[in-house]
Amino acid sequence: MEPLFIAASPTSPEIDFRFDQHTLSIKGESYPENAAAFYGPIIARVQAWLDGSKDAEITVNVSLAYFNSSSTKMLFTFFESLNNAAIAGNQVHLNWYHDEDDDTILEFGQELQDDFGALDFHDHAVSN
Repeated sequence: MEPLFIAASPTSPEIDFRFDQHTLSIKGESYPENAAAFYGPIIARVQAWLDGSKDAEITVNVSLAYFNSSSTKMLFTFFESLNNAAIAGNQVHLNWYHDEDDDTILEFGQELQDDFGALDFHDHAVSN
């Protein structure tokens, strides 16, 4: 599958999905006007790729400084797809990057770890 790259905008994160390398990266801030319109096609593309992935080792890097509630809903859908892929036999490593002083992003990562137990979760506090 062709890579998917979407440059960051003031309200949406950079999406850098290198399917051939089994690496998915999201970084920046996420508060697009319509989160479903932004994330829907991205999640559909990932799901199509995951449907064809068997016994793959997948690395997911997420470094979001801020995301709004509508982005949260879409991110949960994204992580649910990854969790299902892990349950199906893929190894999914989730690297969760957050500012060391940002308790909100840290807690969201901890919630992901609790909700999506099939993911190999790694928390990374980043200092400024």
